[in-house]
Amino acid sequence: QAPLVESGGGSVQSGGSLRLSCASELSTFRSACVSWFRQAPGKEREGVAALYTGGDFFDYADSVRGRVNISHDSAKNMVILHLSNLIPEDTAIYYCAVNTKPAWTCPMWYSRTELVDFWGQGIHVAVSS
Repeated sequence: QAPLVESGGGSVQSGGSLRLSCASELSTFRSACVSWFRQAPGKEREGVAALYTGGDFFDYADSVRGRVNISHDSAKNMVILHLSNLIPEDTAIYYCAVNTKPAWTCPMWYSRTELVDFWGQGIHVAVSS
């Protein structure tokens, strides 16, 4: 089984909402930096949001701040990304990423993608105007 399983996503109209989930059976998932990245057609991959499942750290990219919420469901070993007020520019493949290194590395999630140990397969989000 893949270490990360993403679900959710799909097609919505502008202003709509979507819920993406990243589930894992990794024993280290309970104390890991879990982040979401996205890659739009013809563009470079960019960070969306991150949190540390074993602590209080969370962060958002400026491009989505105020429209995105990241949370951790410890009972289900899952990290959820809730996207709201979606715009066509949010159309992309969204990837879950897990860094199992010490917690102090999590604040570097956006710029240090080499810290990621596992990547999800990606899930498509399409926003129409």
